[in-house]
Amino acid sequence: MISNWVSPFQRFVALWLVALFLVVSPRAGQTEEEYSFDLEEFENKTFDWGGYAEVKWEHLDFNQDGSLYHLNFYREPRSNLDRLSSILQFEGNFNKDKVAFNWRFQATARQDEIDWDDNFEVFEAFASLKPTPLATIDLGKKVFKWGKGYAWNPVGFIDRPKDPNNPEEALEGLVGAGVDLIKSFPGSLQTAALTAVVLPVWQGVNEDFGETDNVNLAAKLYLLYRDADIDLVWFTGNSRSTRYGVDFSKNIASNFEIHGELAHVPTQKSKVLDASGVLSVREEADTSYLLGIRYLTENDITTIIEFYHNDDGYTEAEMEEFFQLVADADSQYQASGDETLFQQAQQVSQSGYGKPQPGRNYLYMKITQKEPFDILYLTPGVTTIVNLDDDSYTVSPEVVYSGFENWELRLRGSVINGDYFTENGEKQNSSKLEFRVRYFF
Repeated sequence: MISNWVSPFQRFVALWLVALFLVVSPRAGQTEEEYSFDLEEFENKTFDWGGYAEVKWEHLDFNQDGSLYHLNFYREPRSNLDRLSSILQFEGNFNKDKVAFNWRFQATARQDEIDWDDNFEVFEAFASLKPTPLATIDLGKKVFKWGKGYAWNPVGFIDRPKDPNNPEEALEGLVGAGVDLIKSFPGSLQTAALTAVVLPVWQGVNEDFGETDNVNLAAKLYLLYRDADIDLVWFTGNSRSTRYGVDFSKNIASNFEIHGELAHVPTQKSKVLDASGVLSVREEADTSYLLGIRYLTENDITTIIEFYHNDDGYTEAEMEEFFQLVADADSQYQASGDETLFQQAQQVSQSGYGKPQPGRNYLYMKITQKEPFDILYLTPGVTTIVNLDDDSYTVSPEVVYSGFENWELRLRGSVINGDYFTENGEKQNSSKLEFRVRYFF
């Protein structure tokens, strides 16, 4: 998310960059004008707030041969859809002595040619108490942001999954209580920090996280060792099965970073469709991992590449069973008007087959260039997500312009391609075009 706030550290850096410019400028010694700064402007604010308002138009061309299209539009077939949506996000913090309050709210509304939908969510609302410089206690609804991956986070055990097409967008947090302990050391181990979180799942509290009437525990040990960031992660509780994880990130050079994550779940239950069209429970150990790089060239081209293996995903053959079920449902409906198989397929889709990236192996690549050909405030880019099991893919070129103060304009298109009975070949859309306008305040 882009913010117009400036942290104290950023203010400090900006101050010294200006001072350095004045020192090295050829005209620095040619004037008697005195420069001064009001240091109070760079102090921490007691109250700070901001956010953005957004309007977005989308045009979707449907893949009328796709399984997900048939599943969602078998009663009212159509070739395309136009949608208009808006978002108002408000966030802020209040700091007083050793206590801070943080919040992020989001209101959304969406209108298309079929339906209207509106919603209001409290993404974050938590209090932080800092009794000593070495300890922080958080209580409330918070996003924890565990993991080093850009598009996916296998070790994000207590975070909601990102949208790989918009991984920097704000996510809704979870209600819990946590404590952070941090300590610095001389030598190769420079910093160690322990985060422990208590996560309840009750009626009305984190209900979508897992089985209710349980209290879960999670912990993360952070180590800064020889300039490498390392996290050891653990989760246990009856809402979800126990799991372990490790992640790392390391700058090989100032413009080249590598990162990775690995998560192991000794016993994981998932619902799988068998050849007879019945969902059965599969219970097995899962190990998922991610490896990625981030590289910046001299002409400001940023490349992010990640490989993601999800052991909890479906194999190519398992996805084909689902696509065949939808094809059979469509044949039955066209012949007799019977919706029984469609209703069954919708239940299967909701069990996991219809979620984004339901497969096992993916390649993610995003390339952006800042101000190409010296065109100020313009950032073009392209994002590609490939299902490595069935070779289907999406390609999403975009261009972002921020030349107006506090405004951002983004034009993005998406092309979805794949063969028959592949993930992207059976998607609801064949292409998508969107135009987004944001105003930051």
